[in-house]
Amino acid sequence: MERDIKRHKLEVVRFAFADQHGVLRGKTLVAEEAHSAMREGVTMTSTLLAKDTSHRTVFPVFAAGGGMGLPEMEGAGNFVMVADSATFRVLPWANHTGWVLCDAYFPNGNPVPYCTRSLLRAALDRCANQGFAFMAGLEVEFQLFKLEDPRLAPESLTWPAEAPAVSHTTHGFQYLTETRFDAVDPIMEVVRKTMQALGLPLRSMEVELGPSQFEFTFAPGIGLEPADQMVLFRSAMKQVARRHGHLVSFMCRPRLPNAFASGWHLHQSLLDRKTNKNLFVSNDDKPLSPLGRAFLAGLLVHAKAAAAFTTPTLNGYKRYHGVNSMAPIQAIWARDNRGVMIRVLGESGDAATHLENRVGEPLANPYLYMASQIYAGLDGVDRKLVPGPSADTPYDIKAEPLPKSLAEALDALKTSGCFRAGFGDVFVDYFLTIKQAEIARFTADTKGQATSQVTEWEHKEYFDLA
Repeated sequence: MERDIKRHKLEVVRFAFADQHGVLRGKTLVAEEAHSAMREGVTMTSTLLAKDTSHRTVFPVFAAGGGMGLPEMEGAGNFVMVADSATFRVLPWANHTGWVLCDAYFPNGNPVPYCTRSLLRAALDRCANQGFAFMAGLEVEFQLFKLEDPRLAPESLTWPAEAPAVSHTTHGFQYLTETRFDAVDPIMEVVRKTMQALGLPLRSMEVELGPSQFEFTFAPGIGLEPADQMVLFRSAMKQVARRHGHLVSFMCRPRLPNAFASGWHLHQSLLDRKTNKNLFVSNDDKPLSPLGRAFLAGLLVHAKAAAAFTTPTLNGYKRYHGVNSMAPIQAIWARDNRGVMIRVLGESGDAATHLENRVGEPLANPYLYMASQIYAGLDGVDRKLVPGPSADTPYDIKAEPLPKSLAEALDALKTSGCFRAGFGDVFVDYFLTIKQAEIARFTADTKGQATSQVTEWEHKEYFDLA
């Protein structure tokens, strides 16, 4: 890092960590200070670990244990960001600027139990102890708008602020048409070159069905790499788009006329740590190996509780809206079928065999999303679970329904022995408190009225998040 800072004549370095929501936060240091910060860490206020998606502090940080039962959290003291030099980048859109991703520790050297990157690392360690490596690939939908009004007038600066006013970049309803892609090629060229300059393994850029809706796919990576790529991708897309008069939103379903819901499909498999052989490859007439089938069964059994991590916003549940939808509504699987939760891709002997979980939303914290998949899948492996038959006609069968709300997902998480064993009681209870505070604000604002429509509360909360 020191050589690169000097070679590229960098003037500043951004030190960042992904918070509990997967939002990048951090500090920018001048290059001269970055050298010592890489060795000694960068201090950050611990209240950042106590915030919900409105950036409100939901724990009584001046109470005993900071309201979390941890003495290190008392009095809104500091934690320390420790740089992972393997993540260092030179940002292509910012002048003479470096960037590095960090892990969170307390000043006494103890790891912060709420550091989601560390939580994924612990899940990966469990994989490694069983002889596996976790491979994942990203398939992410989002919306790209023209920014008309950032809503910076004083009367708009409520908490959370009024969502920016936007106009569309595409008409929509013309799925994968070349002319619609060409119409946005100028801004797509900018973001494509940015992703490539960052070293992100971009594979494809696609025009989706909804107005201003797009999808990017990335080559698979191993371990922390795909999760790190997701947080950098989201942050970079928003920053670069804004500099060119656009706004990228990863909100699942914005409160805009004719808006379509966006998802985040996670492609995943297990590899043999020693040989890198794909352990999901079948050698018989079934589409998955016995290990792959057991892993799949674990994902299905724990789908309700895992939804708290794969779909962590209230808005995300507006995507699961009924029969013949491309979004799943039941914990079922099938071979190459887009109506199910888990799509099995590959044939017997196919080295690229893997599972595609179609349940996630683009705002999910990638570290928690992937860790939940590991813990659920490995529980299936440990217990030798069986996934049941393929749901080839997914809307003609009755199966375990997925949660219809964030509250329902949290109830399942609260009693999940699998995730409490994996993430630990301290983190699960902390996460529940933050998300329940989010629900409480929503309920107070909407007066508890259930609605299938996207509310103004949701639009202000999530439209420009992350």
